[in-house]
Amino acid sequence: MIKQCRSSGREKCYTVRDAVFDFFATIGVDTIFGNPGSTELPMFRNFPDHFRYILGLQEATVVGMADGFAQATGKASLVNLHSAAGVGNAMGNIFTAYKNQTPMIITAGQQARSILPFDPFLASIRPTELAEPYVKWAVEPARAEDVPLAIQRAFNIAMTEPRGPVLVSVPVDDWDRQTKPLAEHRMFYSQRPSADAIMALSCALEERKCPAFVVGGGVDRARASDLVVKLAEHYQAQIYVAPMSGRCSFPEDHYLFNGFLPARREKIVDILGHHDLIIVLGASAFLYHVEGFGPFIPEQSELFQIVDNPFTASWTPTGTSIVGNVRLALEELLAVSKPLERAKKQAKKLPRTGLSAKPQSSSNPRLSSNTLTTAFVLQTLHGLENEDWFIVEEAPSARSLIQKFLPISKPGQFLTMESGGLGYGMPAAVGSALALPDKKIIAIIGDGSALYSVQSLWTAAVRKLSITWIVLRNGSYAALEEFAPEFGFKKHEKVVGTTLSGIDFAGMAKGFGINAKRIVDCAELERELQDATASSSPTLFEVVVSDIKNEPV
Repeated sequence: MIKQCRSSGREKCYTVRDAVFDFFATIGVDTIFGNPGSTELPMFRNFPDHFRYILGLQEATVVGMADGFAQATGKASLVNLHSAAGVGNAMGNIFTAYKNQTPMIITAGQQARSILPFDPFLASIRPTELAEPYVKWAVEPARAEDVPLAIQRAFNIAMTEPRGPVLVSVPVDDWDRQTKPLAEHRMFYSQRPSADAIMALSCALEERKCPAFVVGGGVDRARASDLVVKLAEHYQAQIYVAPMSGRCSFPEDHYLFNGFLPARREKIVDILGHHDLIIVLGASAFLYHVEGFGPFIPEQSELFQIVDNPFTASWTPTGTSIVGNVRLALEELLAVSKPLERAKKQAKKLPRTGLSAKPQSSSNPRLSSNTLTTAFVLQTLHGLENEDWFIVEEAPSARSLIQKFLPISKPGQFLTMESGGLGYGMPAAVGSALALPDKKIIAIIGDGSALYSVQSLWTAAVRKLSITWIVLRNGSYAALEEFAPEFGFKKHEKVVGTTLSGIDFAGMAKGFGINAKRIVDCAELERELQDATASSSPTLFEVVVSDIKNEPV
């Protein structure tokens, strides 16, 4: 029987808490994101000196910070939430972490085992069901001594592709129970794809005349963008970005880059219409936002897909899906690929049917000398951009303008969310800054998005993080207004519940300890952005922009 650990004399009891923190040390985890509550307090007694506790003021903010941290480092992040209420507060960003395929270990506090039968205050009645289906695995161990092993297993599951969040519910009295150290265990997480399937894809590339690659966030997650560039140049294949991709997986200033696919079936088929081979890399085929009809791909085309998620591959409606690590798959594809004379001779200027990513710098996109437009804001940013920037974006109504005026030239330096749920960008910028202290974080956030996790500003201020937030203030949920005609609204017809008035974003940021300013003038914007992006201090600009003209997706 495992008892409460009580030290006597020179001997020190080895507790569940000791075993868990020793395990974290073996896997290189030294940062925990959280908002503490009473059911978590014993976890933090004798908190290790080498550990950082990153306090967030609300649980959605906590998970968003941990998501940005994990994506920037490529390693699992650690989150502690306060029982059922904390998990509930965090659910929006847990959903986003699941869609982002972010490896994340979530520990959630639980009431003491002895009083759980009496439905106590703060108890989580069915803790393993609360976050489902948006965690890969959830458990409340049957015995206190099983907690360390459960957390070890959770880590392995989180890191196995497709990566994602996991949850372990830990009763408050488990941490002081006596246990034994975990045995050493190593696990290799990447799955090598079928060699026969890779050979079939290589043969298709040799036989077809006009291939296209569609890249998604899985390419950048696998650190495989360099291999996509080699393959694209090898076959002179045009490159498109998959709908709603959350990362940059191909340099958007490359001559083979051909734009971003919308989340609409008919438009995807139209844009890819002249290609006889479509290869989707690290993405679903395809993600849709609205109902569509007709074929899934052009009639003369053949579809191949390389993806690390068997669930995603299972619903691909046509073609051939290859499941495995994207980088390993591309390495094998390059190894068996043969140079093609037609590709060598093909001119570099290919027809561009997608949205061009080249910034339109020939003219200044202002409505008048004193009127700010979103396009002007983005062009100004592009003029200041340098290789030390890491860009986080959550401005849905401005996304196509961002793609047009602020192309990302280097993979591994851009994040947005793949879920569609707001409240990710503000805290993800904080997590990215904690992970990448040598980078300047530029966060482009819509005014509607900014309100969901505004508490993250406090953490940035306390930690003195190098972040510049640009809050695009258009005074509405503009993305909804633009999308309304899809559901029978007339153009410019009023949509209830979309107006955001009377909010002082700069004042709110100052209240959290952030240097902030409201900007309404073009010249002032250029001057202030130049100073802020060269500074290491956290700064927020509330930029009042004219109506955004965006292409619905």
